[in-house]
Amino acid sequence: MKGMIKAVHLPLGQHMWRSPDDTWNGKLIEDRRAPIDDEERWLIKNWDKLVRDEAVWRRLIDHSAKRGLNMVLMDVTEALSYPSHPELAIKEAWAPEKMNAEVKRLAALGIEVIPCCNFSTGHDVWLGEYHRMVSTPEYYRVCADVLKDLAEVFDHPRFIHLGYDEESAYNQRHHNYCVIRQGELWWHDFLWFVKTVEKLGARAWIYSDYCWSHKDEFLRRMPRSVMQSNWYYGNEFDPAKMEKPYYLTTYDDLDWAGFEQIPCGGNHSSDTNMADTVKYCRERMQPHLLKGFLTTIWRYMLPKYESRYVAAIDQLADAMM
Repeated sequence: MKGMIKAVHLPLGQHMWRSPDDTWNGKLIEDRRAPIDDEERWLIKNWDKLVRDEAVWRRLIDHSAKRGLNMVLMDVTEALSYPSHPELAIKEAWAPEKMNAEVKRLAALGIEVIPCCNFSTGHDVWLGEYHRMVSTPEYYRVCADVLKDLAEVFDHPRFIHLGYDEESAYNQRHHNYCVIRQGELWWHDFLWFVKTVEKLGARAWIYSDYCWSHKDEFLRRMPRSVMQSNWYYGNEFDPAKMEKPYYLTTYDDLDWAGFEQIPCGGNHSSDTNMADTVKYCRERMQPHLLKGFLTTIWRYMLPKYESRYVAAIDQLADAMM
């Protein structure tokens, strides 16, 4: 699969995963999710610190390069001290100079770094007080500033990933503070983000699950310029046997509609998913629209998860040989 994107998702930030608790007054309140395990409790207590291990990061980068991966999708969020909005950074956040140096170091290893800041209202607590200003003039101003910073710090990448997944009432059912855009407001804001990214010379990239519940509208209104990553992490690859076949058949729908895709799988919940995802998509999708694959484990970058990250990298590399 020469020339295709072989990408691994590595998070520096963590706040896109925690539910938006009470950050308005600077305090963090445990949400209603039960039970809260020791790791969740530890994260709550260390909310103002960067949760990652740089030694793990470097070892994973080295292993990715060794196995022939050529892209890292980095969840940036609160892990960068944004030149325009330093108030978004937390303790130990990387300075712009450090981040830019790392982007250049990885480029020398043959690895392209693509920044991701998730602007889904279900994953945007990293915006601090601004996540309670969604769709206001101040919100647009701050988001435009952040995107401009990402473009500059990351040496004008060809993609900027906007996330945009899981913005639904169900996915915020445990949150103390909920915001869900829908209808024309969802499209207004989404298209604003796409236009803003494109003005910066990059291409918008998103997770495609909005298509699951808005298929006809999504396929009709979504700009073909937006790179799509539908995601599925299960074991079953026969839609006829699936309770929710659209998890899988969205790959087919996007392909039929002419979208370029980077399907997203991984060992989040199955050690065979990545190989099966590559097989399914290669057999069914038009080669000129299939641009590569993305693997993820959706865990923090801590020593306890390093072996799982290594396995995910190996699974993708082996599947794409």
